[in-house]
Amino acid sequence: MNRAGLARLALVVVFGVAAGAAFGVGGYAFVYARGASYLTDDPAACANCHVMQAEHDGWQKSSHHGVAVCNDCHTPAGFFGKYATKASNGFWHSYYFTTGGFPEPIELRPGSRAILEARCHGCHGQIVDAMAGPHHGEDAVACVRCHADVGHWTR
Repeated sequence: MNRAGLARLALVVVFGVAAGAAFGVGGYAFVYARGASYLTDDPAACANCHVMQAEHDGWQKSSHHGVAVCNDCHTPAGFFGKYATKASNGFWHSYYFTTGGFPEPIELRPGSRAILEARCHGCHGQIVDAMAGPHHGEDAVACVRCHADVGHWTR
């Protein structure tokens, strides 16, 4: 075999080992972290990580427990928006929980806050509009400003 052939073979072997290691570690992490459970609407999946246990416990005591699960408030309506948001949140949750760079208590990122507000208005828009009028953009009523614990009761 000539040098070019050996170089290609070495490149294929290195790529194969790297891909195998990535697949193996990723597969192990997916199984260990119960990754398949995040594809469901089961709120218990959100408590797979001990950092979210308080949020799950608070939801069980909240007024929304009987009518909404985590995805009803924290992901947009529609298949693609829901799973794109779940993928993004899953990546960032994993990243911050692994590196320890998350705030205590957990805080919503601006995009997540916008989704949450839209979902509040999706269910309660008529009453919000009746109280405050239909406001949009910077004038919009911020539900979670006054009702921060409605979905995760803390008292």
